[in-house]
Amino acid sequence: MANTTSVAATALRQFAFFDVHPVKDAHDLASSPEIFKNASEISTVVSSSAGLLAADIHGSIHILNKEFVSTTSWVAHVGGRVIHMAERKGVLVTIGEEDAVRGSLLKIWDLEKTDKRDQAPLLLRSSKIQPSNKPHPVSCFALSSALSFLAIGLADGTVLLYRHLDQSLSPAASLTALPKTRTIHESSPEPITGLGFRELPSPTNADAKDNNLHLFIVTTNSVYLYHVSGKGSGGSSLLLDDIGCGLGCAVMDWRAEKIVLARDEAVYAYGLQGREPPYAYEGYKSSIHTHLNYVIVVSPPTTVATTRKLAAQAAGGDGDASRVTVFDMENKVVGYTGMFAEGIREVISEWGNIYILTNNGQLTRLAEKSTSAKLSMLYAKALYPLALSLAQTQHLDESYVADIHRQHGDYLYTKGDWDGAMACYLKTIGWVKPSYVVRKFLDAQRIHNLVTYLQELHALGLANADHTTLLLNTYTKLKDVTRLDNFIKTESRRSGATESNGDLPFDLDTAIRVCRQAGYFDHASYLAKRYNRHEEYLRVMIEDAGKYGEALTYLRHLGAAAAESNLARYGRAMLDNIPEETTQLLIDLCTVSGPLIIPEAEDTTPQQSSTPANAPSYLSYLALSRTPAPEDKVEESKADEEEEPTEPQATQPSAPTPSEEKRPSPTLYFAHFVDHPSYFVRFLESVAARRWGQSLSSLPSSLPNASSDENEDEDSEKRNQAAVWNTLLELYLDGGSPEQQDKALKILTSDSLPCDKTHALILCSSYSYTRGLVILWEKLGMYEDVLRFWMDKHNAPPSDSSASTEVVQALVRYGPTHPHLYELVLRFLTSTPELLTRHQADVEMILEHIEKERTIPPLGVVQILSRNGVASVGLVKDWLMGRIKEAREEVQTDQQLINSYRLETNAKLKQVAELEDPMHAKVFSVTRCSQCSGQLDLPSVHFMCNHSYHQRCLLDHETECPLCVRQHGVIQEIRRNNERMADQHELFLADVQDNGFEVVASGFGKGVLNMTRLDDIAV
Repeated sequence: MANTTSVAATALRQFAFFDVHPVKDAHDLASSPEIFKNASEISTVVSSSAGLLAADIHGSIHILNKEFVSTTSWVAHVGGRVIHMAERKGVLVTIGEEDAVRGSLLKIWDLEKTDKRDQAPLLLRSSKIQPSNKPHPVSCFALSSALSFLAIGLADGTVLLYRHLDQSLSPAASLTALPKTRTIHESSPEPITGLGFRELPSPTNADAKDNNLHLFIVTTNSVYLYHVSGKGSGGSSLLLDDIGCGLGCAVMDWRAEKIVLARDEAVYAYGLQGREPPYAYEGYKSSIHTHLNYVIVVSPPTTVATTRKLAAQAAGGDGDASRVTVFDMENKVVGYTGMFAEGIREVISEWGNIYILTNNGQLTRLAEKSTSAKLSMLYAKALYPLALSLAQTQHLDESYVADIHRQHGDYLYTKGDWDGAMACYLKTIGWVKPSYVVRKFLDAQRIHNLVTYLQELHALGLANADHTTLLLNTYTKLKDVTRLDNFIKTESRRSGATESNGDLPFDLDTAIRVCRQAGYFDHASYLAKRYNRHEEYLRVMIEDAGKYGEALTYLRHLGAAAAESNLARYGRAMLDNIPEETTQLLIDLCTVSGPLIIPEAEDTTPQQSSTPANAPSYLSYLALSRTPAPEDKVEESKADEEEEPTEPQATQPSAPTPSEEKRPSPTLYFAHFVDHPSYFVRFLESVAARRWGQSLSSLPSSLPNASSDENEDEDSEKRNQAAVWNTLLELYLDGGSPEQQDKALKILTSDSLPCDKTHALILCSSYSYTRGLVILWEKLGMYEDVLRFWMDKHNAPPSDSSASTEVVQALVRYGPTHPHLYELVLRFLTSTPELLTRHQADVEMILEHIEKERTIPPLGVVQILSRNGVASVGLVKDWLMGRIKEAREEVQTDQQLINSYRLETNAKLKQVAELEDPMHAKVFSVTRCSQCSGQLDLPSVHFMCNHSYHQRCLLDHETECPLCVRQHGVIQEIRRNNERMADQHELFLADVQDNGFEVVASGFGKGVLNMTRLDDIAV
């Protein structure tokens, strides 16, 4: 199918991408390489994997190294010349002429193997090319890269195809064993001027649309495409265009995908779909070649004057001056243009360079400049798109490409093209620091372009917290809610597939913070709930949005562990707005182990509290009894409550797995009820009843711990119980109503409720609750305080006449077990004439009790009564006379005892004196044995103490009277004990503090205080 559509030719820019260097002989630096000195004898030069292959008109082939020195040479066509050569995979295919053969001869050589006879490469095949009886010269040929197909074009317009050539090169076969040729095209009388295989695309080329092998066929007037292999192969060739080219003016591009034709008016390229846009380059074309991504065109000068000038400069030359132009077809630039006055013999692409062989044997090397140098040239002319295309063609690293975009963006920025500059900067993300771009557009106040950049930065996951803050601030500044929704919710759903917060394209904490600051609470709460940031969600809903009902429902779904820490922080605010629901939640939290039960119908409408505004005085207790509330455990609760993110459609957080958890202490939430005493009472009563089974409605003798978990600390629970009942008592006393005071009395009278008696005493005193005070004093054994309370109440104005009666009744109750109270009451009843007149009988009763129990000596009673002038002598006359009489009788008795002790002492002293007098004889007149009471007979033993014994009644060697020894032993033991007591000063002082006079007197009596020590006598 001919493509007759006229396509405008593309003009090409010119640059000096190549440096020109003459190539010298390795042994003679003044001349060109030896092999090329007779350039007219060189028939063809091609590159190969073994080196540069040069063939001459004598049929020889030379393999040249990088110094252009022949390493191997052999005669390929005897007596003839080599016309065409091509090498693939170490196999060389030559087409030439020989004197002994009529027509062209095809030979195939193995460059990797050597013939032992002549050290030349091994000849694999040799066959004559003659499709008909009349031979025609070979104008061109093409060899596939896999060596599987060989196409030969003849001057008569015939194209021959060898299939599966590589499979026929078995060493065992004969030299002429080649596949049968097939004529695939005939275009007589148009000669074939170019052939080229469109190779199979590489596996890495994902854009390849055709996996078949095709052959481009070029004649002087047409371009054809033949399907060589693959689906639909065979058949006739397809006409692509009715424009052809001359011999040597057609070549495959470097990727072997297109065939390039050089015509006088332009340079054309053909692919599978036909002709592509041409490249404008007018003038006659001698030949065309390829080098990497370049196309090299050899042509004569474009003007007659130039031709004559060059011909005149060529001394002795043939005047065939030529111009070499190196095109970059992909980037549409001319990389080199040079004139060669001597004419061009060959153009060689080898070792990454272009070599130009002139007709006079001079070899010139065109060395491509470095990529950085080429880019600098393009930068100087602000050709940034071309620089980018060049970088992609050269397969440069992405960092180089990004730098090109950056410089292009800088250039457009200086020109004021903000949108174009941003388009370039977007392509530098990941390679250029974002701050470089952000700073530019902040200065220029191009906020829309800045939003575009920041969005792309987040989409690629390269944004940090500062970028997120800046982007969200720009959204809020522009009030662009739609884009804000798309950014937050769309990106959140996109990352939801991975179920990981770490894959978010923005910093979550920063996004929530910025949305809160800008007043976009719905967006902040969405992010917090979406990624289980429970503390952040509650902070937004309570502190910002004021949606307390939703926050409370969210807390119930979180479970006890999360609700505990968050209610400690937000409980007061929630109680101020929804006290009923919040109180119930706190009750459930403190009494339920495991997941919180959600009520079937829970009214979350804020209610106005009916409680008084002034806070009760139980705040003084909160600072003493409750345990400190936990501080903000944001990071800790994150680790404890981290769960898998829910889907975006989910409206509630996932509840934790039910488990027996330790319930929090109710004291954590006491401070929240400061302004809500009625709800506080309900909370405390419910917790006591549901958690410990303790209630005022029915008070058993021993209240059970109804729902207490075994693993809970008993001491902690006891403290919590005491705190709850102490606070309840204070709330009841603060209420002041009869019903509440009755409840307070039940608490005080109960022996099973764990109420702190000392604390209750302080509360009853603060609230002047007399009944409670009396009950507590009695329970604490503070009976004297009870009496003094009634005494003070009687003495305090206005005087209460019934208070003295209460004093007497209390004395009747407590006096028998506490005798010291009688003295106190006696002082009170005799303190005023009025009291004495009213309670004279009671005073007499007290005196009788004192007399009976002997609790106070008479002198003490007299001192009590005589301290003021209230009590008269007549009041105690009879009592005193009785006491005096008893005292006299005691004195008389004691005097008799003294006299008897004196007589006994004198007798003892007289006996001692007699015993000490050696002149006084002792007469023993005892007739009976003191031991056995028998008649005393001899032998007998008499002691000086007037005791006598039978000798048989005494033990052997017994020298002391047995009776006296026992008596004296008791006395000596008492004395030793007294001596030991004399050294125990601490014990003696302790006894003195309890009863001083009695102990001191006893000490003198026992000789403890006036004891004579042996060591003192010795001194």
